[in-house]
Amino acid sequence: MRKALKTIGIVLLVVVILAGGLIGYLTITEFRPASVQDAAQTAGQTSATLRAGESIRVLTFNTGYAGLDKSQDFFMDGGSGVSPTGGRAKVEENLAGILAAIQEANAQIVLLQEVDQSSARTNRIDETAYYQQNTGLNAAYAVNYQCGFVPFPLPPIGAVKSGVLTLSAYQPAQAQRQSLPVPFKWPIRVANLKRCLLVERIPVADSGRELVLINLHLEAYDDGEGKVAQTRQLLDFIHQEYEKGNYVIAGGDFNQTFEGVQRFGGSWEGKWTPGVFTEDELPQGVRLVYDPSLPTCRSLDQAYTGDRDNHVFYLIDGFLVTDNVQVEDVHTVDLDFAYSDHNPMLMQVTLL
Repeated sequence: MRKALKTIGIVLLVVVILAGGLIGYLTITEFRPASVQDAAQTAGQTSATLRAGESIRVLTFNTGYAGLDKSQDFFMDGGSGVSPTGGRAKVEENLAGILAAIQEANAQIVLLQEVDQSSARTNRIDETAYYQQNTGLNAAYAVNYQCGFVPFPLPPIGAVKSGVLTLSAYQPAQAQRQSLPVPFKWPIRVANLKRCLLVERIPVADSGRELVLINLHLEAYDDGEGKVAQTRQLLDFIHQEYEKGNYVIAGGDFNQTFEGVQRFGGSWEGKWTPGVFTEDELPQGVRLVYDPSLPTCRSLDQAYTGDRDNHVFYLIDGFLVTDNVQVEDVHTVDLDFAYSDHNPMLMQVTLL
C-alpha cells in the first residue's frame, strides 16, 4: 500500500513539474505585440492609383485557415475536431477553393481573416504567400495568434502562427497592426489570441485624403466584455479618421450578429451564441453595411451536410463605412461553406 501511494505521489509530482514547466515556457515565450507596430508587407505586381469617383470592389472572407471546410467540426463549438481531417491534401484543396472565390470576385481590396502562416494544424503551409503570389496583389499581414505550443485540447493544437491578411491592388503608404484589448488573464492568456486591427492607408489621388482600410476579427470566446471593448476602440478609431476628412472602410468578422437580423437554420440553444452589434453604438457619419438575406457563418458543432434546416447559422461578417463612401451593392457570396465555415461578402463602393 505504501509503495502504491509513493508511486502515485511521484507520478503526481512529475505531472505538476511538467505542467509548471509548460506554463513557465509559455509565459516566457508569450506573444506580446506592441500597441502599434508596422505590419509585414509584400509588394505585388500591381500599383493602381486610387481616385475619388471610381467604383471599387471590397471582399471580406474569414477563410477558417483553410481547415474548416464543410466536412469539419471544431472542439470550441461543441464538436471534437482540432486539425482538419484529410491532412495537407485537404488544406491544399480548401486553399484552391478559397483562391478561386477571391479571383471570381475580382475585387481591388480583399480582407482575409484566419490566415495561417506557420501552424501545425495546417501542415506549416504559408497561406499568406499562397494568396499573395497567386493574386499578384500587394499584401499586408498582422499576426493575432502566435504560440509555440497550444496545449489544449487532446490531442493539442500545437504550434500556431495565424492572423489577418489584406490584399490590395493599391500600394499602401502605411500598414500597421493596432492591438485590441485582451480580455483573458494569465495563464489562459498565454496560449490565446491577441486580437488586432490591420490598418492600411492608401492615398486618394488629387484629394489630400486617404482611404483608411481596416481588417478586423473581433473576440469570439470571451464573456462579452472583450467584444465590447474591442468594438469601442474600433469605432473610436473610425470616428477619428472620419473627423480628419479621410474615407474609412472596415470589414471582417465581428463575431457579433447585427440588431434585427433574422436567425437562420435551427435553434441556438446549447450552441455558440454571438454578441449583438446595435446601430446606436455607431458614431455620427458611420454606418453598418451587410447583406441580410444570407448567413455568413455556420456552427462547427458538426460537419455540414447541406441541410440548412438542421444546422445553426449566423450573420456576423460585414462592413463599417463612413458617409463619404457611397455603397452601390453588397451581397454574400454563397459558397455553401464548401471551403470555410464562413461565406465571403462582396461590397461595391465609390469614394465621394
